[in-house]
Amino acid sequence: MTTAWRGGDWPDALLACAHMGRADRWTIDNAYASSIALMDNAGAAVAGLVQARYGDAARVLVLCGPGNNGGDGYVAAQILRDAGMETKLHAFSAPKPGTDAAIAAGRCTVPTESPDSFEPCADDVVIDAIFGAGLTRGLPDDTRAALAKARDVGSRIVAVDLPSGVNGDSGADLGGAVEADATVTFFRKKPGHLLFPGRALCGDIVVADIGVRPDVFRDDPPCIFENGPALWADTLPRPNAGWHKYARGHAAVFSGGRHATGAARLSAMAAQRAGAGAVTILGQPDALDVHAAHVTSIMLHACRPDDAYERLRELKGCRACVLGPGFGDLPTARQIALSLLAARRETGLRLVLDADGITAFAGARAALFDAANGSGPVALVLTPHEGEFARLFPDLTEYATLSKLDKALEASSRANAVVLYKGPDTVIAAPDGRAAINASGTPALATAGSGDGLAGVIAGLLAQGMPCFEAACAAAWLHGEAGRAAGPLAVAEDLVSRIAPALAPMLA
Repeated sequence: MTTAWRGGDWPDALLACAHMGRADRWTIDNAYASSIALMDNAGAAVAGLVQARYGDAARVLVLCGPGNNGGDGYVAAQILRDAGMETKLHAFSAPKPGTDAAIAAGRCTVPTESPDSFEPCADDVVIDAIFGAGLTRGLPDDTRAALAKARDVGSRIVAVDLPSGVNGDSGADLGGAVEADATVTFFRKKPGHLLFPGRALCGDIVVADIGVRPDVFRDDPPCIFENGPALWADTLPRPNAGWHKYARGHAAVFSGGRHATGAARLSAMAAQRAGAGAVTILGQPDALDVHAAHVTSIMLHACRPDDAYERLRELKGCRACVLGPGFGDLPTARQIALSLLAARRETGLRLVLDADGITAFAGARAALFDAANGSGPVALVLTPHEGEFARLFPDLTEYATLSKLDKALEASSRANAVVLYKGPDTVIAAPDGRAAINASGTPALATAGSGDGLAGVIAGLLAQGMPCFEAACAAAWLHGEAGRAAGPLAVAEDLVSRIAPALAPMLA
């Protein structure tokens, strides 16, 4: 897809390994920096971090591989030796003659030792400059043994670009990666820095400026981002003195039966907290009797399974609805969803399909995708967790070589929907090829009802006019911020109550 140049330097961009390679090459070809200068700057960034954070280390032990990652290590070793730190260098393989890594190795005066003599201790800092982000195979035995030894004795580990063994595009541990205390990467993060397990293995991530020019984005714009306000703040609905409640946005939530009302209520309350001016719960009368005992400002509207969609269309100014949390009745869920999508251009309604709403289509995927496809703006947001994703896209789940990012993008394209693929590394993908990886999540979100609230936040933002991709990204980020504020023992109601405080500063 084509992302419009926005005049900035895209600090939130995530660059796949191939895209990072093109950025390096563009910088070199346009004479902004030579390749060896970029390597010198990278090595200096690594050395600078070691000096600033671990200047008290007894020794610095630098592990170098044969490629550019190793070249960065040779540069860092020389700088640290010149700065007076005791430095030892262990090479796992000699760089190929004529490469930048070979030039860096040839200039380095630190004696090169074999991996067999590598004996770290707890007071050492180990620089992992063995393999870079483009690795596609498991680590060799000698590399694996050396890194494990460093971790076992408690050495502090600084990884160059990514911990050796972690793939930069997928975050996969290809076999043998160990957790770093800090990772120094260059120009922009890669998807593997945010996708698990890579994210857990990187430690503190520092992005260093080594001279790669952001002007490259004029010709080669990014389409993958770290989720944050820069992506969607401009589309947030702003308070308007001329609004009434329906102009501000009306969202609806379908309720399950009388013994399963809580999930819909959480969604409805979250839609309110996200700014919707009016929120209605639709359900059978006995379920609404239960809701009436718990809600005050949320409206209730009766419907039967055979007329639920018609009752939804009666709601004044309704722009978005949530279907699925605690719903239970899978055939009715399919009927409502397909009816809504069939009339989306007439009604302008947008659908957040969650939980049972997704499961309802496990055996009828083609019907959902056919209904959602076609011209016009995207009208469907899917919010699956791992199990629900597997029910809707079983073939994608079977491909171990596909990253979570790859899966979300392919699913979004098939369904013509924004897909919010939940987890500790939630991925939001749009049919036009844009994607964002959310890093604001916390363990507090792993609680019953958390996803129901997230679906409600999305609907609340959609009801106010946000586009689907931006609304899903904003909701994921706000949900994470709410979890951070609520603390590690939060329950879903705590998360919902903190959505508005997380959103308010951006609307001031």
